[in-house]
Amino acid sequence: MSVWRDGGWLTGARRLASPNFGERPAGAEVGLVVLHNISLPPDEFGGDWVEDFFLNRLDPAVHPYFAEISGLQVSAHFYVRRDGRLIQFVDCDRRAWHAGRSTWCGRENCNDWSVGIELEGSDFRPYSAAQYAALWPLLDALRLRYPIAAVAGHCHVAPGRKTDPGPYFDWAALRAHCPGLALPAEVAA
Repeated sequence: MSVWRDGGWLTGARRLASPNFGERPAGAEVGLVVLHNISLPPDEFGGDWVEDFFLNRLDPAVHPYFAEISGLQVSAHFYVRRDGRLIQFVDCDRRAWHAGRSTWCGRENCNDWSVGIELEGSDFRPYSAAQYAALWPLLDALRLRYPIAAVAGHCHVAPGRKTDPGPYFDWAALRAHCPGLALPAEVAA
């Protein structure tokens, strides 16, 4: 069983506190999980570049793509590495900056009422078994703490702007692990 500490920090996750967060609006209940993928440089895995990005310390001189994004201030609550290691950047009681302009079921500003989970990956490769083995207990822990009613991809809350978690995410396995959660229509069947 997972234990929460200091508010919305999950034990068992490596804690790297990002400065990129805010308070949730008064009365906002966390009811949505938004799944993402990220790799830095794009489609390359390993290294600490994602951590550096979420901590505002990405060196723009290391890679041309880093120069394009180094000024952005973004974060997610969790990051699941290819080997299943779990890193938490933002207290889940607070608002991470992961979804941007977004809408789910007619409700805007998903950051206000969601938890963002980044999976180390891309739209071009399957996720690892270790990532799913880490994701399922993370979702269970979130569902015990918050009234999570739905899981969606970034592509579902920001259609046309985002494509992640991409075509390789196993929505059928998520549906089997978390029956009863609302899922995007195209993956719910």
